[in-house]
Amino acid sequence: MDEHRFHYPGWRVVAACSVGTFFTTIPLTTFSVFLRPVAEHFGWSRQAAASAFGTLAIVAALSAPWLGRLLDRFGARRVILPSLALSGCAVASLALLTSSLWHVRVIFAVIGVATMGASPIASSRAVFSWFDAFRGRAMGIVLAGAAVSSVAAPILAQSLIRSAGWRMAWLAGGCATLAVALPIAILLIRERGVSAAGQRDGRGVAVLDAMRTRVFWTLLLVVFGVTVATNGAGVHMVALLVDRGVAANRAPFAVSSLGAASLVGRLITGWLLDRFDAVRVSIALLVVAAAGVFLLANAHSLAAGMMAAAFIGFGNGGEIDVMPYLLSRHYGLRSLSTLYGFNWTAWGLAGATGAIVLGRAFDSTGSYASTMLELGLVPLVAAALMWTLPATPRAAAPAAAHV
Repeated sequence: MDEHRFHYPGWRVVAACSVGTFFTTIPLTTFSVFLRPVAEHFGWSRQAAASAFGTLAIVAALSAPWLGRLLDRFGARRVILPSLALSGCAVASLALLTSSLWHVRVIFAVIGVATMGASPIASSRAVFSWFDAFRGRAMGIVLAGAAVSSVAAPILAQSLIRSAGWRMAWLAGGCATLAVALPIAILLIRERGVSAAGQRDGRGVAVLDAMRTRVFWTLLLVVFGVTVATNGAGVHMVALLVDRGVAANRAPFAVSSLGAASLVGRLITGWLLDRFDAVRVSIALLVVAAAGVFLLANAHSLAAGMMAAAFIGFGNGGEIDVMPYLLSRHYGLRSLSTLYGFNWTAWGLAGATGAIVLGRAFDSTGSYASTMLELGLVPLVAAALMWTLPATPRAAAPAAAHV
């Protein structure tokens, strides 16, 4: 059946992966909403509270290549289903959080592993097996699930925190994952070309061959550069705006603005990737993300914060589309999940770095501004690196020698 048709079975896989992505990203998209009330409840510093996100990011970074290897060997379904179950249980358990920092760090470490197991690493494994001509759009729709989560989850979380407390808000998020995302994944997620034993075809480039190429390492550096700036800004966005006089119940709208722009960015980027060279698309997105970080560093109102968040969301959201697309075009599907896992390793390390650096900057100076301006330069350096890459092949390369 033609993938251009609405009833093509691959679109059901896309929809299920998008729903799973929505729920597994709730801990990431709502962390900035929980940061201030949880830190104040337990008397933690901003840096200490942000270390929970840093733990998630580091554990995700370390586990991503390992999970990618499992995905390449056994297929997406066998990894996504247990990961969704683990994510829901771990998030719900935050309702029982104690004042010990080790407690929150351990739970967020578990969430980090679960998030990777149901992340775009796994979704791309399933979705790209069904699509070629519409590969960019299909992945854009999957990643739009995370963007919708960025829009809706912060507002819902803030509303639950105000009405029932932060413990009940986390419990609700975890139970929703188990009640909605997991059953949909069980019913719909399948990978085309995977046998009953979990094996698949061997077309594409081996991991070691890909790692000998300049393209692979350039993409890792680009991911690190854009993430260290945008994730750091995202984690501290609500706290920054509240510190500058924005009402606590209104500041989460900036995070939702980031999510809405990310949604638009991912859908538009998916369409652009199927029509234009992915490298040039990426460069434009990196410049937009950098502009957003610069704007946030000087934001002193909700309107300014929402505008900055929109730039960050559009640029970073679209950039997340670009990476799996480029990997699949340069190296094929043989080792896609493992190679994409290394990209998420760079994402995790950068996410931890950005969150902790900005937290330390605030604790030592009482301000985010100067450090955030410095971080805004990093995506521009990443754009310059991306400019050095060759044009994107329209079909997967059989070998890595030419890249």
